[in-house]
Amino acid sequence: MPRINPLMDPFITAATAKLAKFNTPQPKDPVARRLRQQEQSRLSVAELGIPIVDVATEDHTVAVPGHPDARLRVYWPTSERADAGAGLPVFVYFFGGGWTIAGIDDIGWDATERRRAAAAGAIIIAGEYSLAPENQFPTQPDQCWAIFEWAVQHATELGGDPAKLAIGGASSGGNLAAAVTLMNRERNNHPIRLQVLEAPSVDLTMKHADTKGLKTGVPDAILRRLGGMLIDQYLGKGNKAARKDPLASPLRAASHVGLPEALIMTAELDPLRGDGEAYYRALTKAGVPATCIRYIGQTHTSGGLVGHVPAADHIDATVVGAIRALATAPVTYPVLADV
Repeated sequence: MPRINPLMDPFITAATAKLAKFNTPQPKDPVARRLRQQEQSRLSVAELGIPIVDVATEDHTVAVPGHPDARLRVYWPTSERADAGAGLPVFVYFFGGGWTIAGIDDIGWDATERRRAAAAGAIIIAGEYSLAPENQFPTQPDQCWAIFEWAVQHATELGGDPAKLAIGGASSGGNLAAAVTLMNRERNNHPIRLQVLEAPSVDLTMKHADTKGLKTGVPDAILRRLGGMLIDQYLGKGNKAARKDPLASPLRAASHVGLPEALIMTAELDPLRGDGEAYYRALTKAGVPATCIRYIGQTHTSGGLVGHVPAADHIDATVVGAIRALATAPVTYPVLADV
């Protein structure tokens, strides 16, 4: 099969070709679109042979004042639930899906959490937020905050250590994870050791969206229109003020001082690469230790092609290594002058 994009990793091209038979027009109805996405996820996981690791899990529901209840799923690193006080690292994670699709029952995300929990020797708490457009901002950050608070309060009884706590997410989930770090700084200031953001969307004004030079074959104007449609579904059509709200656009917070250390991963062929890389610069300018990695030849979603794309395996191993490292003493970096 000829490569459409000369910049794209050929391993992605090969994996995409295997999944092409599952591509069908997406329904306009949001519920039907989610059902179709769930089926595509199931078929893709089976076609790619992505393993479903046998680990213990437990579901919970958290009340969120003024909003729908939020679900979460706890993943332990083995087939047995850890004993209370076992002191394992705890990683709170939010899935991606443009605020409109996916969830903790999505087989692809479930496989990811199982694999990472087992490999990292850590507890992963996967949080679920209500989907747009039926539910709109600020429902989602408030739900994610409630899930994070629950994780802190129950960490010890789950077998974790609240002093070895990290938070993360991919795409829209990365947006929400970053929002929770801001909420935490202004509220209870729990000690978050690390935030892990995979291809995050952190500026919903789209001022940092980098759609040029991607060679996707889709005009810049269309890419921006598609992105704007998702943002309007999340924030409400025409809600320009919400786009600048720091809980919708964490990059636009007045200050990033005091936020947790960050690991940010972006992809060369992803319009959101500009968001993640600008956020890295904002954090380091504020004196926050941060690392940003741009994966060349990769797309917004290619990180899910584990076992088929070497870069996807590297992303997975990098996240796993960062979670595992929570078990060791944190590094103390010098305070930067003139921050």
